[in-house]
Amino acid sequence: MSDVPPNAPDPDISEAERRALHDLQLGLEHIYKGYGSLLTFHHQIGHAMNRLADAEDELREAGHEEWANGLRDDHLPAGAVEDQWTYELVTSFRKSFLRDVESFESAVRDELVDGLDHVTERQQQARWRERAGGDAEE
Repeated sequence: MSDVPPNAPDPDISEAERRALHDLQLGLEHIYKGYGSLLTFHHQIGHAMNRLADAEDELREAGHEEWANGLRDDHLPAGAVEDQWTYELVTSFRKSFLRDVESFESAVRDELVDGLDHVTERQQQARWRERAGGDAEE
């Protein structure tokens, strides 16, 4: 991604290209938000597993070996989704889907606008600043 100042000239692209870039960027931002939710899921499940581990100890202390062994043998080592632990889901998502979409979005921006990001917002910023300057002169 290039380090382009916010007041960079408006790129010479079609309206369809501008809309496509905007939707790609918004899509990527939603994927980032989803990734954040996945991290939250990972942390919540981790905290839950710590509580289950505490319950195992407490059940054992209370003389309920069978229940404690059930937690130890069946639930604590189990994966959250099809035998995968949540850290594995986070890592897999980051290294595959997230990385692939980031690379794709970046390649499109590099090709169409030399890596410039937030093209729509930059255009809006320029229009609003120009309008504000025009109003100040009247």
